[in-house]
Amino acid sequence: MKRILLMVAGTLAMLLPGMAMATSGAGGVSPLDMTTTWFGITALIIFAFAYSLVIGEEVLHLRKSKPVMVAAGLIWILVAIAFNSHGDTASAHVLIQHNILEYAELLLFLLAAMTYVNTMEERNVFAALRAYLVSKGLSLRTIFWLTGLLAFFISPIADNLTTALVMAAVVMAVAKENTRFVTLGCINVVVAANAGGAFSPFGDITTLMVWQKGFVHFQEFFALFLPSLVNWLVPAVIMVLFLPNAVPDSVREDVRVKQGGFIIVALFLSTIAMAVLFHSMLHLPSMLGMMTGLGVLKLYGYRLKKAALNYDEPFSGNTQLDGSPKGPPFDIYHQLQRSEWDTLMFFYGVILCVGGLGALGYLNLTSHLMYDQLGASWANIIVGLLSAIVDNIPVMFAVLSMAPNMDVNQWLLVTLTAGVGGSLLSIGSAAGVALMGQARGIYTFFSHLKWTWAIFLGYVASIATHFWLSGMSFS
Repeated sequence: MKRILLMVAGTLAMLLPGMAMATSGAGGVSPLDMTTTWFGITALIIFAFAYSLVIGEEVLHLRKSKPVMVAAGLIWILVAIAFNSHGDTASAHVLIQHNILEYAELLLFLLAAMTYVNTMEERNVFAALRAYLVSKGLSLRTIFWLTGLLAFFISPIADNLTTALVMAAVVMAVAKENTRFVTLGCINVVVAANAGGAFSPFGDITTLMVWQKGFVHFQEFFALFLPSLVNWLVPAVIMVLFLPNAVPDSVREDVRVKQGGFIIVALFLSTIAMAVLFHSMLHLPSMLGMMTGLGVLKLYGYRLKKAALNYDEPFSGNTQLDGSPKGPPFDIYHQLQRSEWDTLMFFYGVILCVGGLGALGYLNLTSHLMYDQLGASWANIIVGLLSAIVDNIPVMFAVLSMAPNMDVNQWLLVTLTAGVGGSLLSIGSAAGVALMGQARGIYTFFSHLKWTWAIFLGYVASIATHFWLSGMSFS
């Protein structure tokens, strides 16, 4: 079954480059129509093969950044040769510079956000929250609802991956021996984290990209709050009926938030506010606000380091979420190094891969097939279904680059579907993949698949809610 799934995913990945980021008109340069030439076909095959390796990451144990980075270089060689063969030696350079600028803004924004999240983890903010929850002696159903609710409301601020890992740690700590509870609890956390990330510009990479492109303003994202809530509540209400209302033994943990932990939380919220102000009021890249906030964190980190050296801050009794011991007193550069570099390099490969394919003309072709033939509503719903199998990041890059003529409600629709569509399968989101490793042997691809029908009902209900609230009709 897994091989069949990978084959299907690989086939969809071959279709995906047709939606590639093309930078149409970037720097005054238009893409070539090379979709039927050996340049375009070869580039398409290279991307399809590389992305099939990405999809099989869990099986192959090959980090996802490696194949797409190599593929990006090969594809742009073909792009350069194609333009040169038409006597144009400058356009390929202009196009790739535009791609690199797009990546640089995303990289610096995420680097700041990841460093803040890593620092809050190092200060035991998340571990203290987990310890508080598992020590309360709550029933399984209460823990189910509480972890889902917290995942839904934390993921709009922190990333959905970190949120899911923290809440799944609570699920595992409460009743690891109860496989049904762990399975349903992990599914609930994945759905809630993905749904919560859909109504905030900071909740997911796709929402961040839509916001940075200016298609949806910051405050307009909150129109997705109720559809996102429905997306989580529908499957949650169904799954909780299959849980016993037993009360497991409470687990006592003594975890304290380290010095400055709550101040760092406040700095993080202030940094997010600063990024919004930079983007909305000063019309500067939101990345600049995040990097300024990172600078403030580094200054405060210097104070923490000096305090630790002066007062010999104990650390031997504090542990990571996985139980491993903490390192020596605070070092901001250690938190910077702990950023998800494989993910950041993956973004580089994806942006350049799909940018190169778009430069060869696949963007215009697929834009016509999807948005002109099917209409915006059906096309945007299909985007969400694709996100369950293929990573939603290249899919959203594709839509943003096609820049179809849609009103804000349609842009909100594709933001919603791309954000929550990954919940349909365990491999459809970073949160699901991570939890399969954390609850190995209990929360699996097939255990998630058994409840896909309930999650799909939530997917349909969330779309219907958005249509109802916005007064949209299918187009």
